[in-house]
Amino acid sequence: MRFKLLGATTLVALCVSGSAFAQQANLTIWSWNVAASALKSTLEGFNKQYPDIKVDVQDLGNQQVFDKMLAACAAGGDGLPDIVTVENFEAEIFWNRFPDCFTNLKDLGYNADIQKQFPDFKRTELEIGDVAYAMPWDSGPVAVFYRRDFYEKAGVDPATIKTWDDFIAAGKKISAANPGVVMSQADFNGDSEWFRMLSNEQGCGYFSTDGQNITINQPACVAALQKVKEMKDAGTLTAANWEEKIQSNTAGKVASQLYGGWYEGSVRSNSPDLAGKWGVYLMPSMTADGAHAANLGGSSLAIASNSKNKEAAWKYLQYALGTNEGQVAMLKSFGLVPSLLSAVKDPFVDQPQPYWGNQKVWADILSTLPNIHPSRGTAFQTDADSILKTAQTKFFAGGYPDAKTALDDAAKQIASATGLPIAQ
Repeated sequence: MRFKLLGATTLVALCVSGSAFAQQANLTIWSWNVAASALKSTLEGFNKQYPDIKVDVQDLGNQQVFDKMLAACAAGGDGLPDIVTVENFEAEIFWNRFPDCFTNLKDLGYNADIQKQFPDFKRTELEIGDVAYAMPWDSGPVAVFYRRDFYEKAGVDPATIKTWDDFIAAGKKISAANPGVVMSQADFNGDSEWFRMLSNEQGCGYFSTDGQNITINQPACVAALQKVKEMKDAGTLTAANWEEKIQSNTAGKVASQLYGGWYEGSVRSNSPDLAGKWGVYLMPSMTADGAHAANLGGSSLAIASNSKNKEAAWKYLQYALGTNEGQVAMLKSFGLVPSLLSAVKDPFVDQPQPYWGNQKVWADILSTLPNIHPSRGTAFQTDADSILKTAQTKFFAGGYPDAKTALDDAAKQIASATGLPIAQ
C-alpha cells in the first residue's frame, strides 16, 4: 500500500488554487443516511471558499441511490445529479456496465500527487486502466463497538479477546451476567456482512485481487464461513437487520456490534443517552497473532458525465475529500472515517472522545488502515453476493455438510453466472 504522505498544505493549495476560477453553480448530490448528513457538514467550510457554488445534498437511501443510478445510466445518464455517492463494494458494477456514465476525474485534475494521498485498498475498485471514475471518500476499518457496562458486569476485559473463540466464550459470560442481552447481531437474512468482514480479515474474498478468478472457496474463506456458523450456533450471534440493531443498541439488548468505523456515528447519533457506556476494541482474529484488520463499506464520490457543472463539482470533491478540513469535519460530526492519509494524522484523531468514555477511538480504529487487504468487487458483485447469501442461509440451516461444500457450490454457481474460472 502507498502511505507516502504529501503535505496537507500542498493538497489544500491544490484545492484553493482554482478558487479564482469559481463559477456560479448549483450542484446536486445523491447520498444516504449518515453519509448525506456528513456531506452537509462540509458545506459551511466549502462555501467560505466558494460562496457562489450552492450544493444540495439529497438523502435518498442506500438502495434508492443504487437503483436510480442503474436506471439513469441505462438511460444514457439521463436523470443523474452532478455528483453521486458510490459504495466501493458495488462500484465496479457501474464502471463495467456503464463506463461512459461518469467523468474521468483525471481530466479535471485528479493527478498522481492527489491519488497518492489515498491507500491502495480504497483506489482498487475506483480506477480501471487510465480512468479514475471516482475519488475515495470514507473507509470502513472494522472494529468491535461494545457496551463497557455489560462487559464489566460479566468480568470480561476486551483486551483479552484475541480470537473469535475468545469472542464466543466472552459472549456466553456476558449473556449469563446480563439477562436478555446477546453478544452480537448479524443480518443473516439480508446481508453477507460477517462473512465479508472475516474473510477480508483473512485475506480472502469473492474474487482474486486482479478480478480474474473466483476465490470464494479458498481455505481462508471456508474458515471464515465456518466461524460465523459456530458463532451463530453458540448463540453469540443472533439475527437482526440494520434497524433492529440500532433499536437493540438503544434498548440495551446487545453487548457488541462488529462494523466499519463509520458505525461510530450511527451509535453516537442514535443512542445519545448512552454516552460513556460504549467503547471500541480491535476485531478478534482466527489466531491471537493473526490479522486484526478488515474493511466493510466505505464510499466514493463520482461526477456524472452529463453534468453541466463539472468544474464546480470537482472543486467540491477537492474540498470535501481532498482536504483535512473537509474530511475531519465529517469525522467530527458523523464519524465518517477519512481515507485521506493526511487527515488520518490530524490532531483530532488522537483526542479522547467523551461519548466513548474518553477513549481515543479514532486512533485505535484508524491504526488498522495499513493492514487492510484489498478486496475486489468486480462487475459481478451483485450476482456473487446473492449466490453467497443463498448458500450461507442453506449452510446455516444444515443444507450442506460443511463450509467447504457450501462455498464450492457457491463458486460453481458464480462461475456459471460470470464465466470466470475458479482459482485452483
